[in-house]
Amino acid sequence: MLSEHFKNKIYKDFDTVAYDSVFVKTMDSLSGKFVNPKAIKAFYKNNNTQPKLVTQFYTNGQLDSLVSYLDQSTVHGFNPKIFKGDEIKGLLTVLTANKFKKVEESYPIIAKLELLSANAYLNYNNYLKYGVVNPRTIFSRYYIKVKRPDSLGMINLLKGKSLIDTLRSVQPKSAQYKALQAAYLNTDSESEKRILLLNMERFRWKMPVTGDNYVQVNIPDFRLTWFDKKDTLITMKVCVGGKRENGYEEKLKSFAKSGNLDDKPKNHETPLLFSKINSIQANPVWNIPVSIAQSEIYWMARKDPYYLSNSNIKVYYKDRLIGEPDTINWSKYSRDKLPFKFKQGSGGGNALGKFKFIFDNSSSIYLHDTNNKNGFNLTNRAISHGCVRIEKPLEFAELLVKDPYTYDKLRAEVDLPPVDSTHIKWYKKRMAQKADTTKAFQLKPAWFGPKKPVPLLITYITAWSQNDQIEYRPDVYGMDDKLWAAMKKFR
Repeated sequence: MLSEHFKNKIYKDFDTVAYDSVFVKTMDSLSGKFVNPKAIKAFYKNNNTQPKLVTQFYTNGQLDSLVSYLDQSTVHGFNPKIFKGDEIKGLLTVLTANKFKKVEESYPIIAKLELLSANAYLNYNNYLKYGVVNPRTIFSRYYIKVKRPDSLGMINLLKGKSLIDTLRSVQPKSAQYKALQAAYLNTDSESEKRILLLNMERFRWKMPVTGDNYVQVNIPDFRLTWFDKKDTLITMKVCVGGKRENGYEEKLKSFAKSGNLDDKPKNHETPLLFSKINSIQANPVWNIPVSIAQSEIYWMARKDPYYLSNSNIKVYYKDRLIGEPDTINWSKYSRDKLPFKFKQGSGGGNALGKFKFIFDNSSSIYLHDTNNKNGFNLTNRAISHGCVRIEKPLEFAELLVKDPYTYDKLRAEVDLPPVDSTHIKWYKKRMAQKADTTKAFQLKPAWFGPKKPVPLLITYITAWSQNDQIEYRPDVYGMDDKLWAAMKKFR
């Protein structure tokens, strides 16, 4: 290819064995700084160390186009130096000058140009398609399975027929990303640039496919929004988990050493996750977590012997109900080795309110109503133990069940009259049963299924586009700071 391109006879003496030796040495000297050395080594091993990129893309100018894209990576907030574009440009200049007296002088130039181009090409594609940081490695409560680059995909990239087509196609196309990018390029404020850059990175992460119809909880916005394509079906305020204690990491180390519960720092941050809402519980029972039992219930029961019965909290020992929990001598028990389980029964005083919305997750997190509505008036609504309290549970339930008959059944469970007047008969019957003092009516949870499971994404975005302007929210959990530190080498 070079012989034909330059009309230079020295390339006809190209010695494959001698070049291979130089290529291997060049690979050894460079691969230590490659992001994906295994994928690159595997590709060239399968191709007998042939300079595939130089052979295919040097003479048609596509390696020059690669350098151009690398130079312009500032529009995505990258520092072009991370791609070594200048070094690639210098090697292209030397090769194009065509001043080698002997063919072996070209071997280190071709080998280095090949490998640096391959590394830069992969990194540029991966960073734009998947983001530069894997959020699951830096955030302890990030349970969303973001897709990451894999070796097969990278090898297929290097096998591709056109660099330019891939470079064009990998540019993020989402409206949100483009809006943040435009704002990033139009501001001189360094603090604003930082927030925009962080959220551009979040929109580069390869999130699970939600479909057009899904529910999103954005923690910094303290808001739930149900999207249907570009429409919003409903939006409402939410209260989320409180921020972890200051100095949490250090306090956790102290607790690990002492094992003393007094040293255990609080972390009620709501985890980030993706799941599907699969059931609704009216008049829910609250299975009180061990952490809350130890840090709150234990002390309240010691302070007030009637606290448990007044709060409709049942106590279980080895899964058997204790008939008179008010008679338990709590001072006999250590709170870090409590042998009891606690459940708050259905009813008006229940901390979960009248509805609980359930989805599969490993953190025992759910959406729920609350009997403390004052929290929705706060500006900073990071006040819960981790679950998400929602402002309009009844309207949310109606959208989930999508069926008038089922919705009226659900309303009856929480003592609300039916919307459809033909259902009034069985509503009155139920209310009569509840009011009948001759029979002990026990309020129990009732289960309802949504018309179909609805995808739910609990996420963390501090800047986004809405109504043609950028909305900014405070970094309530300090996740921006952590992400900024992780992205340092790319800026």
